[in-house]
Amino acid sequence: MKLSNIEKQLKHKKLILFDGVCNLCNTSIQYVIQRDKNNQFLFAPLQSNIGKQLIDAYNIDIVKTDSILLFTPQKGISYKSTAALKIATHLGFPAKLLGIFIVLPIPLRDYVYSYIAKNRYRWFGKKNECMIPTPELRNKFLD
Repeated sequence: MKLSNIEKQLKHKKLILFDGVCNLCNTSIQYVIQRDKNNQFLFAPLQSNIGKQLIDAYNIDIVKTDSILLFTPQKGISYKSTAALKIATHLGFPAKLLGIFIVLPIPLRDYVYSYIAKNRYRWFGKKNECMIPTPELRNKFLD
């Protein structure tokens, strides 16, 4: 599947790429799903075909950026804290209040984000394989 095919699949949606084996990431995705009242997000593990294609297309070093990405065909890829904060702004109250932190300098935000990301397996654990969505949620996940 080429990048143009991914863009066609998204239509007017935003794609959240996440570490499919990370317990913190999976819990965060469940949080977003429950609060995505306008049905604007789709999801794919970084380990999926779409995840790998976007990683290749945007030359992403997943050693440095390995936990969450936000992709929109119009704006491309957002990384780390910027991705998390942009996602939060599209959720209901109180999560959208986190968007105020976007005014902080990126190096400061990303330092905090990277510290949590670096320790996420130790603090929250890791699965042996990616989460399998329930049949009700299957249409929100791309592969």
